[in-house]
Amino acid sequence: MLYYLFRYLGEFGVSGANLWHYISFRSLLTLVLSLLISMWLGQYFIKWMKKHGGSEAQRDASIDPYGVEKRDVPTMGGVIIIVATVIPCLLLGRLRNIYMLLMLVTTLWLGALGFADDYIKLKITKDGLHPIYKLIGQALLGLGIGLTLWLSPDAVIRENVTIERQGAVTVVHKSEPVKSTITTIPFVKNNNLSYTEIMSFCGKYKRAAGWILFVLVTTFVVMAVSNGSNLNDGMDGMCAGNSAIMGLALGILAYVSSHVEMASYLNIMYIPGSEELVIFLCAFVGALVGFLWYNAYPAQVFMGDTGSLAIGGIIAVISIIIHKELLIPVLCFVFLMESISVLLQTRVAKIGNKRNEKWRVFKRAPLHDAFRVKPGQIPENFKILFNWPSGCWLESKITTRFWITSIIMATLTIVTLKIR
Repeated sequence: MLYYLFRYLGEFGVSGANLWHYISFRSLLTLVLSLLISMWLGQYFIKWMKKHGGSEAQRDASIDPYGVEKRDVPTMGGVIIIVATVIPCLLLGRLRNIYMLLMLVTTLWLGALGFADDYIKLKITKDGLHPIYKLIGQALLGLGIGLTLWLSPDAVIRENVTIERQGAVTVVHKSEPVKSTITTIPFVKNNNLSYTEIMSFCGKYKRAAGWILFVLVTTFVVMAVSNGSNLNDGMDGMCAGNSAIMGLALGILAYVSSHVEMASYLNIMYIPGSEELVIFLCAFVGALVGFLWYNAYPAQVFMGDTGSLAIGGIIAVISIIIHKELLIPVLCFVFLMESISVLLQTRVAKIGNKRNEKWRVFKRAPLHDAFRVKPGQIPENFKILFNWPSGCWLESKITTRFWITSIIMATLTIVTLKIR
């Protein structure tokens, strides 16, 4: 809103109005504003939730040995993150930009889905919303995002082309923007992969088949990352800290993808209009850092599914928009390992049950829970494949080490721009 106001004032020569055309100015302003909103709103939200019975009961000591210290902690803190992300975007973003609109829809849709789950847990049943309904909600969003990117005339790229001039190899971008199913393959020199070419066996229908494959991949990525984020949300500051690191890395990728000269230098596709993703990501990171003020150990508020589902969806959709979805296993390594640990644990447990034996891959799943199991908590008849660590780590240490892992993987994600 303010962007359009100052653009209008700029037509009358108002001093300073042209500052709003600079992404750097709006990004920094968005970051500071979202941080302040998150920190300001947090204190009032915590008081309101405590007053109205929106607190989570003491956690099971057999799962969380530090649960005694977290009695009557308010949940649904994801509301803080969503509000602190959306308001700065509405004020400082270009609301006619297709990518900004997609991110706002993603945030509100998955936030509402998570809110419904948290509300049912508090007021109706501890089981919350049935998992199938959450999966359907995530799938519908993925389909909507994929179809929009397919059908919208504003969701285009300018392909990079390598040419040789006077013995020197340079990269230029085609002058005409096009609809494209191209995505980036990490660590490969000519690192573009086209879904259309994958479906070349469909003959004259390969283009439509390529877009259908793209929509299916988009749906899968949204569901996978959103659930991975949800599984990672099990310790104070864990999901918020990891997601802020991922958001910062995505901000760098979105910026270079929106800058024609940097895109040429790095030999990546140029995506007109994706600079608004930088604005959104600054709001996202600022909201998460502000939320950490209250969510760091010992937590004064939990984000709940309201936050964790939305966070994963945001990371997934932005990766898809900038055609970097194949980098997600690297960038979201922590989320990936959490998901794999749960899949392995449940699968192996079922195999063991058929043999009347207690088989486990880890001491507990998701993965972060394996590090806070006290000696003697695992029954002697359980067969554990990876019985490490032998002791129980402090929760703050586990969270910090997961953050460090995310920093390493985020750095590696950015480095893939040059390592091919």
